[in-house]
Amino acid sequence: MKIGILKETREPKDNRVPLTPSQCAILKEENPDMEVFVQPCNYRCYSDDEYRYQGIEIKNDLSDCDILLGVKEIPAQLLMPNKTYFIFSHTIKKQQHNRNLLQTALQKNIRLIDWETLTDDKNKRLIAFGRWAGIVGAYHAVRMIGLKKQTFKIRQMSECHNFAEAQQEFSKIKIPALKIVLTGTGRVSKGASFLLDLVGIKKVSPYNFCYNEFNEIVYTQLGSGDMYHREGFEKFDSADYHSHPELYRSNFYPFTKAADVMINGVYWDKRIPVFFTKEQMKEKDFRIELISDITCDIAPDSSVPSTLRASSIAEPYYGYNVQTEKITEAFLPGPIDVMAIDNLPNELPRDASEDFGNMLMSRIIPELKKPDSKILYRATITTEGKLNEPYQYLADYAAGK
Repeated sequence: MKIGILKETREPKDNRVPLTPSQCAILKEENPDMEVFVQPCNYRCYSDDEYRYQGIEIKNDLSDCDILLGVKEIPAQLLMPNKTYFIFSHTIKKQQHNRNLLQTALQKNIRLIDWETLTDDKNKRLIAFGRWAGIVGAYHAVRMIGLKKQTFKIRQMSECHNFAEAQQEFSKIKIPALKIVLTGTGRVSKGASFLLDLVGIKKVSPYNFCYNEFNEIVYTQLGSGDMYHREGFEKFDSADYHSHPELYRSNFYPFTKAADVMINGVYWDKRIPVFFTKEQMKEKDFRIELISDITCDIAPDSSVPSTLRASSIAEPYYGYNVQTEKITEAFLPGPIDVMAIDNLPNELPRDASEDFGNMLMSRIIPELKKPDSKILYRATITTEGKLNEPYQYLADYAAGK
């Protein structure tokens, strides 16, 4: 089995890797029947020389590889026929900009496996960068406080070599008495909570958060039961919610009057109610003035209506004027400030890549040796020129409708 690690070609460039140099070396040592090759690239977080040092061959032509590993989606014209690709394809929600990728995978007899669809029997994801998105997103929220209030200034994480170096910035932080609401309890939100705890921000219950003021900065973390309710149900039913989210209403309104900062880490689809509307943002007692939208769904298909576009690592923040509903410069008096970077783990690519690679080594590589892996079957979007059974719902999308 020959495995090739692709050079990332999507714009803006991604500098993460699915396997680090040392992980490639371990993979070869533990699996004598596997070979690993890496395409040359001068903007990866790990250099070509770091791979060479671990005995990994660098070569541009990966056409003799059976399996190709990447991070972001690949331009359709670069897809090689009759290969197995592991990437974040961004097709399973029928994303218009990647329709051609899916169509080309079908035309070229490609076995397309999406990292996002690799799940266990309970539909829990087995591999993701989400924890690091949460860590970086929460750090941005803290950094925005300093810039907005002009009380401290810390480097962006992308300016640090790794997470250990970024933590040295914590000593500069002097946060006024504010209130942060963090949405979600999944991998992303757990990463965000970890960062807030590490900074030393006190966690309080949702009830205390809503109905009390504090003389120090605090945060609360909201689960689905805190954010949504269904009429006629006395208690939140998680199974019912996940089966019928369209029947639920948002409980978030009181938090718009209590929170100064919002960190959004919730997976969202169109069936789930939005947190608040543009009209509610215009109310005089709408208190939120900083939003770190880690989820980064773009309006109008988003749970946060001020996320009008993605921002970038180079320009991470913009303002949102609630009256005109237009984007402004960041940190002006009046507008709400937004962080909506859609590739947050890229700010700490070495740490994020190492975590991702560990999950790949322990949870996915063993499945490659199983001819009838259920995990790989569930994650396979296209195979033998057809949509795999779990993804038949993409037929109209793939047909261009």
